[in-house]
Amino acid sequence: MADDRIYLLGLDAGNTVIKAVLFDLAGRQVAMSALDGQSFSPAPGHVERDLGELWRNAQTVIRDCLDSAGVAPSQIAAVGCAGHGNGLYLLDKHHEPLLGIQSLDTRAADHAGRLREANGDRLHALCLQEPWPSQTPTLLAWIKDNRPDLYARAGTVLLCKDFITFKLTGERVSDISDMSGCGLLRLPDNCYDTDLLALYGLGEAEAMLPRLVEPVEIAGHITAEAAKATGLKEGTPVVGGYFDVIASALGSGVIHPGEASIIAGTWSINQVFSEAPIVDKAMFMASGFAPGRFVNIESSATSAANLEWYVRELVERGKHHDDPFGYCNARIAETTPAADDPFFHPFLYGSRLGADFRAGVYGLAGWHTEGHLLRALFEGVVFEHRRHIEVLGRTGVSFDRAVLSGGGARSPVWPQMFADCLGVPITVAEARETGALGAAIGAGVGAGLFADYEAAVAAMTRAHREYLPDEAMKPHYDRRYRTYCKLTDALRPIWAEMQAVDQ
Repeated sequence: MADDRIYLLGLDAGNTVIKAVLFDLAGRQVAMSALDGQSFSPAPGHVERDLGELWRNAQTVIRDCLDSAGVAPSQIAAVGCAGHGNGLYLLDKHHEPLLGIQSLDTRAADHAGRLREANGDRLHALCLQEPWPSQTPTLLAWIKDNRPDLYARAGTVLLCKDFITFKLTGERVSDISDMSGCGLLRLPDNCYDTDLLALYGLGEAEAMLPRLVEPVEIAGHITAEAAKATGLKEGTPVVGGYFDVIASALGSGVIHPGEASIIAGTWSINQVFSEAPIVDKAMFMASGFAPGRFVNIESSATSAANLEWYVRELVERGKHHDDPFGYCNARIAETTPAADDPFFHPFLYGSRLGADFRAGVYGLAGWHTEGHLLRALFEGVVFEHRRHIEVLGRTGVSFDRAVLSGGGARSPVWPQMFADCLGVPITVAEARETGALGAAIGAGVGAGLFADYEAAVAAMTRAHREYLPDEAMKPHYDRRYRTYCKLTDALRPIWAEMQAVDQ
């Protein structure tokens, strides 16, 4: 009997990996393909990618996913895409790829500081965030001042997933979750604003902004050219898609106001849903994805990207190629926590507190092993998540449990560390690819397969395991967290001095 079931395709384009994942309407993963992309650094602090490679990788994973699933392209009801927020993906005036800057980039740190000093309060009043180094409008303003040749050629400002949507549909669009998350929308209205652009020094850039859609809105349809390249059916609807942190929250089962999502991925994401955005300068940003649906976010590039670096530079160069992450988890599992364990600052890509922050290991002794070193790395990441969550707490946002997703959620030891250090139960979702699942959920709503977000999330997500805090570990983590914070404060002038020498 022929398979007449309906499927949804979710794409998830991060700073490193792009994934295509096919789901049935119960949220079960049918097939998946993933491919690493290559970043390059043409100058210190610059982190870029080749947009041609990004599209080639997207074609490959989509086609591989469909081939391994063995389903007819006509059975795919809709496509949704999530992608890392911020950074800057530019098309030229002829709609050809011009520049791809990732959200790990710090070239605009000084420019962000000048913008904050001149217009920080007024910018925050409009978009609920202040300028920061890899924020999209800050990068565009940096390009305007430092690369006027590129700026003169720029035609359209996109985010990562928007470039893929453009290549799939030919439509130059972005969605409100990505555009509000990058500080280009007035909140809570979720709309473009000429005064906002002027405060960034980009008053003339309004013509570069893409058509704005809601995440579940049909943004376009698969073109004949994209169908030939990917194996998708021409005419398949593609929704606007998501800022990936929101997609990951949806894919892990978070949708109601007051629910919390922690994502241990490239970035440390700590977010709580609400009906209205929190207005507080202490908080990093707010993002809206539908009327009455907002996410309050504290984040920085200080999470599992540190482990990815460790694996790439140290483990994979050795003899542990088959399962490098499993190797790291095994070394930690055999290490008993102790008061004199070393500390690790997860600042390989700077910190929201300062682009000049640096990573480092402190307190190593001759009796420490690689397990102690890795445990310090895992713990340092958890400590930065805790610091962000404390910031949320000071704005009045609190929660008594959270769902953990991202690569860190797949570790057999990291979720328990989160539970013990934060002192709240931590749930890990059944889905491994929560970002792609969130994108597929949006596609299902947009295609009319579900009445609303609540129905889609209820149908397509399930919890896998809950980790309860070990009260005996709380004093250990509280003591070490205090020392970690003191160590951070003590090193801040040293990092600033190092930055000054580099310049």
